[in-house]
Amino acid sequence: MLREHFPRPRRIVIKIGSALVTGDGAGLDRVALTGWAREIAGLRQQGYEVVLVSSGAVAEGMHRLGLVERPHALHLLQAAAAVGQMGLVQAYEREFSGHGLHAAQILLTHDDLADRARYLNARSTMQTLLALGTIPVVNENDTVANEEIRLGDNDTLGALVANLVVADLLLILTDQEGLYDRDPRAYADACLIGEGKASDPALLEHVSASFGRFGRGGMATKLLAAERAARSGTHTVIAYGRQPEVIARVVRGESLGTWLKPDREPLAARKRWIADQLHSRGELLLDTGAARVLRESGRSLLAVGVVDIRGVFRRGEVVTCTDPEGKPIARGLCNYGADEVRRIRGLKAEAIESVLGYVAEPELIHRDNLVLL
Repeated sequence: MLREHFPRPRRIVIKIGSALVTGDGAGLDRVALTGWAREIAGLRQQGYEVVLVSSGAVAEGMHRLGLVERPHALHLLQAAAAVGQMGLVQAYEREFSGHGLHAAQILLTHDDLADRARYLNARSTMQTLLALGTIPVVNENDTVANEEIRLGDNDTLGALVANLVVADLLLILTDQEGLYDRDPRAYADACLIGEGKASDPALLEHVSASFGRFGRGGMATKLLAAERAARSGTHTVIAYGRQPEVIARVVRGESLGTWLKPDREPLAARKRWIADQLHSRGELLLDTGAARVLRESGRSLLAVGVVDIRGVFRRGEVVTCTDPEGKPIARGLCNYGADEVRRIRGLKAEAIESVLGYVAEPELIHRDNLVLL
């Protein structure tokens, strides 16, 4: 059965989880990789553009190194990723070359996407690769990533890539049928949720926070990824990756898995980049009036509305704005560094020059560089 009003995507990001890629940790599942490559090649022949976000480097490295449990030590994780990445890329290149396609490896960290210049360079590279007809294969650069620059999981990476290339569809292939109203492993009468709104907070009430043995994600991270991808107008489908012809069937609009629709206006490209920052450099605690103005009208933030600050940041870096209860309400690029903000917080714009001796901007964060959360 086909879904009503399902979009006809032209640019698709496909994320495949570790459990699928590695056959639940038993080394790369060559049969599965062959099937997905065949389907993706078929989409390319029909004019679709496809980016593949593939987990599996750490799990493949664990298999090659004989590690039973996912390492906790960072140096062991990085070593496993370095070993596993070789096998993963070789496998994809072999599969796609059989269909006359080239695979292109792209390894990213949070810093690559947080820095504006590197972000734009990554976007340009990705768009060029798509125009050349290649299949970009994206993964987090686990061989160098530490906790400060880690994206966290490939569901998040898939959403960031979907925003980077402005994809029509993010297809998350997993070892579950989709989102259920409760845990299907514990309740035989659990029902699959066929569709919903990407920003609906009630969806998170249906999931547990458990992680897989070989990956870092869970259903909660997939829902958060769908909400993040929706900022560029991207639809998300979460589906069972071992179903026959699952990619082609989802793209055709068959009712597989859970379809999460974007339900808000897409953000402009610059604001989307700001919203996608996973680690802000600091925090501005606002008074009640400033918090209300941001929430209700999205106006620029002035120094007079700031009662306290946390963190160390420089001018132009991303900071989070919180209400008096500490709840994050907005994120933006601050026109002043942390030391300057400490000196001018609570002051009206016309008093800034008398304190600092200059005025960089009358606003702490201009509304064009501000995104409501």
